[in-house]
Amino acid sequence: MEQRLTRLRAAMDKQGLDAVLVLRPENRRYLSGFTGSAGVLLVTQDEPVFLTDFRYTQQAEAQCKHCRIVEYPNGANPNSTLFELLQANAAKRLGFESDFVTYAQHQTFQQAFTDVELVPAAGLVEELRLYKDESELAVLRQAAKIADDAFAHILTVLKPGLTEREVALELETFMRKAGADSSAFDIIVASGHRSALPHGRASDKVIEKGDFVKMDFGAYYQGYNSDLTRTVVLGQPSDKQREIYDTVLQAQLHAVAHIKAGMTGREADALARDIIAAKGYGDNFGHSLGHGLGMLVHEAPSLSQLRGDHVLEPGMVVTVEPGIYLPEFGGVRIEDDIVITDKGNEVLTKSTKQLLILEQ
Repeated sequence: MEQRLTRLRAAMDKQGLDAVLVLRPENRRYLSGFTGSAGVLLVTQDEPVFLTDFRYTQQAEAQCKHCRIVEYPNGANPNSTLFELLQANAAKRLGFESDFVTYAQHQTFQQAFTDVELVPAAGLVEELRLYKDESELAVLRQAAKIADDAFAHILTVLKPGLTEREVALELETFMRKAGADSSAFDIIVASGHRSALPHGRASDKVIEKGDFVKMDFGAYYQGYNSDLTRTVVLGQPSDKQREIYDTVLQAQLHAVAHIKAGMTGREADALARDIIAAKGYGDNFGHSLGHGLGMLVHEAPSLSQLRGDHVLEPGMVVTVEPGIYLPEFGGVRIEDDIVITDKGNEVLTKSTKQLLILEQ
């Protein structure tokens, strides 16, 4: 935690900030360790101060080891206490999360923090979160393992006659029993023609023999997320199903083998997109190759032909998830989580990617 605060203060220096107000829950947790729902973190050049009310004081004292804890009355606005702290630290330029703070909140800050300049500091903490340290990677590896184990489990359960919702519930239940706090997002189970929906959340559709079954899920574990997609087929696949699957698999394997530090997200996206386009399915791969992964399921950097300017660097964790989606027929997506290293990348998700034909 101290290293994160040191890096934040270096970023503050570059922007001439005397203090930063942190309200976004994942940023607050990243810098303080606090997992509760009510609290404000003020980071000055001298100390981090965590403000909360009676309900969370004991939790903050246990979790925020590097912070001074200040309690304000339950139900009260902490702005007056924050202003006193700003005055005590002679803070004249206060950075705030301008992409998170509402207009109404900003107005209350302006009224309460007299003689303090409010400086938009969107992305200041998020830039630090791009680079996962070893403690974060250990948690991400376990989150990936939970998802992998859930996939292995669902293969023993999946059969014609189940609804997509029943499959999603089985995945959710398994991951929670395996230690996940929850699923990382609403689980996608899309079968048959619905597998052509990139984000087809589980429905009441009954899974039938011959269906593609696309499952996109992940574990939310100790504040971090995994994100895994696998597509299987129930019964013998048609030639068209094999063609689509093999194309996506070739593109995904090629991308994973070649993504490395120094390339842009746009260049990473092209590794898979060019293969899919060469097979005639370019128009059926309508989303980006991947996205950053960590405390949020979708964060920077983006592996995208449109928004992929970010240069990949060691410590960044991204997904690699090409897909082909044919309306009224079906679709395939194969997704892994990888961490960029100085030697290429490490694949965190280990589930097989070969086409699994479930004869049940």
